Amino acid sequence: PGGEMFSPVRRPYKPPVPTGFIGVLDIYGFENFDNNGFEQLLINYANEKLQRHFNRHLFEVEQSLYSSEGVDWTYITFNDNRPCLELIEGGGGNVGILST
Repeated sequence: PGGEMFSPVRRPYKPPVPTGFIGVLDIYGFENFDNNGFEQLLINYANEKLQRHFNRHLFEVEQSLYSSEGVDWTYITFNDNRPCLELIEGGGGNVGILST
Protein backbone atom coordinates (compact mmCIF):
# COMPACT_ATOMS: atom_id res chain seq x y z
CA PRO A 1 0.00 0.00 0.00
CA GLY A 2 2.21 2.96 1.01
CA GLY A 3 5.42 1.96 -0.81
CA GLU A 4 7.99 -0.71 -0.27
CA MET A 5 10.63 -0.13 2.37
CA PHE A 6 12.89 -2.73 0.80
CA SER A 7 12.98 -3.69 -2.82
CA PRO A 8 14.78 -6.75 -4.06
CA VAL A 9 17.85 -5.86 -6.08
CA ARG A 10 19.30 -8.58 -8.21
CA ARG A 11 22.84 -8.32 -9.43
CA PRO A 12 24.63 -10.87 -11.53
CA TYR A 13 27.17 -12.99 -9.67
CA LYS A 14 30.75 -11.99 -10.36
CA PRO A 15 33.29 -14.60 -9.31
CA PRO A 16 36.44 -13.26 -7.62
CA VAL A 17 39.36 -12.44 -9.84
CA PRO A 18 42.16 -15.01 -9.40
CA THR A 19 45.28 -13.43 -7.97
CA GLY A 20 47.75 -16.26 -8.37
CA PHE A 21 48.38 -19.95 -8.00
CA ILE A 22 50.01 -21.93 -5.19
CA GLY A 23 50.71 -25.61 -5.64
CA VAL A 24 52.88 -27.84 -3.47
CA LEU A 25 54.14 -31.30 -4.24
CA ASP A 26 53.27 -33.58 -1.36
CA ILE A 27 53.89 -37.27 -0.73
CA TYR A 28 50.79 -38.29 -2.65
CA GLY A 29 51.48 -36.13 -5.68
CA PHE A 30 50.66 -32.70 -6.94
CA GLU A 31 47.35 -31.22 -5.90
CA ASN A 32 45.85 -30.01 -9.14
CA PHE A 33 42.69 -28.01 -8.56
CA ASP A 34 41.27 -25.18 -10.62
CA ASN A 35 42.18 -22.90 -7.71
CA ASN A 36 44.69 -23.76 -5.01
CA GLY A 37 44.27 -21.28 -2.20
CA PHE A 38 45.91 -20.60 1.12
CA GLU A 39 43.82 -23.31 2.79
CA GLN A 40 45.19 -25.96 0.41
CA LEU A 41 48.73 -24.69 1.02
CA LEU A 42 48.23 -25.16 4.77
CA ILE A 43 46.81 -28.66 4.25
CA ASN A 44 49.81 -29.59 2.11
CA TYR A 45 52.16 -27.98 4.62
CA ALA A 46 50.67 -30.02 7.48
CA ASN A 47 51.05 -33.19 5.38
CA GLU A 48 54.69 -32.34 4.66
CA LYS A 49 55.39 -31.71 8.35
CA LEU A 50 53.83 -35.04 9.30
CA GLN A 51 55.79 -36.81 6.57
CA ARG A 52 59.04 -35.19 7.78
CA HIS A 53 58.29 -36.32 11.35
CA PHE A 54 57.60 -39.86 10.13
CA ASN A 55 60.75 -39.95 7.98
CA ARG A 56 62.92 -38.57 10.73
CA HIS A 57 61.77 -41.01 13.37
CA LEU A 58 61.39 -44.09 11.23
CA PHE A 59 64.41 -43.70 9.00
CA GLU A 60 66.94 -41.29 10.48
CA VAL A 61 66.62 -41.96 14.21
CA GLU A 62 66.05 -45.70 14.00
CA GLN A 63 68.82 -46.28 11.47
CA SER A 64 71.22 -44.23 13.57
CA LEU A 65 70.28 -46.34 16.59
CA TYR A 66 70.80 -49.56 14.61
CA SER A 67 74.26 -48.40 13.56
CA SER A 68 75.24 -47.41 17.10
CA GLU A 69 74.10 -50.80 18.43
CA GLY A 70 75.86 -52.74 15.69
CA VAL A 71 72.63 -54.24 14.31
CA ASP A 72 73.14 -56.09 11.01
CA TRP A 73 70.74 -54.37 8.61
CA THR A 74 70.57 -52.69 5.24
CA TYR A 75 70.32 -48.89 5.12
CA ILE A 76 67.01 -47.69 3.71
CA THR A 77 67.15 -44.63 1.49
CA PHE A 78 64.24 -42.21 1.43
CA ASN A 79 63.33 -38.92 -0.19
CA ASP A 80 63.94 -36.12 2.27
CA ASN A 81 61.20 -33.48 2.03
CA ARG A 82 63.19 -30.93 4.03
CA PRO A 83 63.74 -28.71 0.93
CA CYS A 84 59.96 -28.50 0.48
CA LEU A 85 59.49 -27.47 4.10
CA GLU A 86 62.29 -24.91 3.82
CA LEU A 87 60.53 -23.43 0.79
CA ILE A 88 57.37 -22.96 2.83
CA GLU A 89 58.92 -22.07 6.22
CA GLY A 90 62.12 -20.45 5.10
CA GLY A 91 65.50 -21.80 6.02
CA GLY A 92 69.02 -21.88 4.73
CA GLY A 93 68.99 -18.08 4.59
CA ASN A 94 65.82 -17.96 2.47
CA VAL A 95 62.50 -16.30 3.24
CA GLY A 96 59.70 -18.85 3.14
CA ILE A 97 56.26 -18.57 1.58
CA LEU A 98 54.66 -18.24 5.02
CA SER A 99 56.89 -15.26 5.81
CA THR A 100 55.75 -13.19 2.85
